Amino acid sequence: SRTMSHDGSECAQGAEAVITETEYLGRDAVVKYRPPKTYRLPELDAHIRSSRTRNEARIMHEARDAGVRTPCVYDIDLKQCSITMERIRGEMVKDHLDTHPEDAERVCRMVGECIAKLHTARICHGDLTTSNMILTDDGHICLIDLSMGCTRAETEDIGVDLRLLERAFTSAHIDLMPAYDAMMETYYSIVPEPKAIMRKVEDIKNRGRYT
Repeated sequence: SRTMSHDGSECAQGAEAVITETEYLGRDAVVKYRPPKTYRLPELDAHIRSSRTRNEARIMHEARDAGVRTPCVYDIDLKQCSITMERIRGEMVKDHLDTHPEDAERVCRMVGECIAKLHTARICHGDLTTSNMILTDDGHICLIDLSMGCTRAETEDIGVDLRLLERAFTSAHIDLMPAYDAMMETYYSIVPEPKAIMRKVEDIKNRGRYT
């Protein structure tokens, strides 16, 4: 949900984080802050919040090294459990697909290439939905919210990532499944060992294990 914060900037509230627009050394930025969860033991809560904050910043950095567009991290505060990062100008891929279905195949092929680069570097996103992708004003795909991700991913992790993407895409864009097929065609044309990944995705589907 989106509200206006006290200084007039836009503020987005997610399940575990609050995102506020700000400025950092003269650049447009956002702060992602994880507020305490009162239902958890305070020591455990602090540990979970700081480790997720550190994990997210590290994965964003590694993804950028792999050639995947993610926001630049400007500052990390592990005591506050906050990350100050670049503000990405653009449109959520979900919104773009909803309003420009005629552009779906082109954008989905770009998404497929982006995820293939991520997985080739053995990085998983952990929450691959079109709401966590931005079509930037300069025409690239930028992945956001990598807090559920992991590095040194096994084929199992990659399979789970793709299964989640398929389920998210099916529920959000049921009329655009040909564009999803184009996305996966591009993806499998890039990743090493595509057959092993395909088998793993089928295996996960057959298990009925929804993660």
